[in-house]
Order: sequence, then structure tokens, then C-alpha cells
Amino acid sequence: MNICIGRQLGSGGREIACRLAEMLGYKFYDKELLNLAAKESGFSEEFFEQNDEHKGFLKSLFHMHIPHVSDINFYKSDISEESLFQFQSDAIRKAAYEGNCVFVGRCADYILRDRTDMLSVFITADLDWRAQQVISRHKCSKDEALKIIHNAESQRASYYNYYTGKRWGDSASYDLCVNSCRLGLDATAQLVRDFIVKSSKL
Repeated sequence: MNICIGRQLGSGGREIACRLAEMLGYKFYDKELLNLAAKESGFSEEFFEQNDEHKGFLKSLFHMHIPHVSDINFYKSDISEESLFQFQSDAIRKAAYEGNCVFVGRCADYILRDRTDMLSVFITADLDWRAQQVISRHKCSKDEALKIIHNAESQRASYYNYYTGKRWGDSASYDLCVNSCRLGLDATAQLVRDFIVKSSKL
């Protein structure tokens, strides 16, 4: 089974995904996907990090220092955001083929849409609760936290909507949507686990 987790910033989605992977004994992929994509493509991992889950990065490509891109790929490859997405997609498919995984973000639900062993989950939470998590993490004011949330989610939505043709965060795009602040992270992870186990038996 492959589980794809979408999440609002500050909802604890990454932490829930990590706990879920531990409960199920699955491999966990978040930033690790960037390393896999880098190995597949020949580009540096930092190059993928700059473009991670948002569009428009390549507009500023030539303002970067050249070491971010290997000389061979820089001159011989057709560099585009779509090609970077394809490298990342290939890494996700390869990981899913090799065993049970929990993927965080990066359109994994769309990339694995043709697999019968994939479930998609979206983790949401009340805005004030999410803002408090961001405040705690970044040691910032509430206004700054709300701005961080807005900017990050605008990028995620733009990226997801562009590549999938679906709407990021829309319940119709996922098998299960959960508000994590109702139960807390541990109980939410347990709820999702129970859903996965029961779904796999159908």
C-alpha cells in the first residue's frame, strides 16, 4: 500500500505521516524524495530543494551559482520545471514499486493515481491552531505566522493544481480529509492508520 499525504502548513501533516509510517512499518518519504530525484537526474539535491513544491523557480535560474547544476546537464539537458517534475515523478514511482511507502506532498497522489494500492489523505486544521504551530516553530508574531502560512499554501496550491488538474485541499481530490486539531497528532495518525487497514481489506 502507498499512502500519499497532503497537508496544510502547521497542521502537523508531516509529523502525522512520519508516525503513520512507523506504525505501519512503511518507508517514509518527504525531503528524501529530492535526494532520489537528484540521483535519477544528475542534478544536485539543492537544485530540487529550490524548486520544491512551487513553480516559477527556473525564472531565476541564471541568477544562481553554476555549481547547483552539473556542467553536463546544464548544457546538454532541456531544463524546465516540467522536466524536474518528471524526474521527481520517476523517483516516486520507483520508490512505490520497491515497497510500501508514505509520501508527503509533491503530487504523489496524482503520480500514483493508476495504482490500485494507493490511498490519498489530506491533513487540515483550524487556522488559529496552525498559526500557533508556526509561531512556536519560527518564534514570530501571529501576523508573520499568517503571512508564512498564506505564502506557503499559495505555492503548494499553485504547484498541485498545475500538475494534477485538481484542486489542492478540496475534499473531492482525496480519499480522506482529517482535521488534526480535533484529535491531536497521535490520535489522528491512529485514525488514518485504521482507515488504511480497513480499506486494504475491502
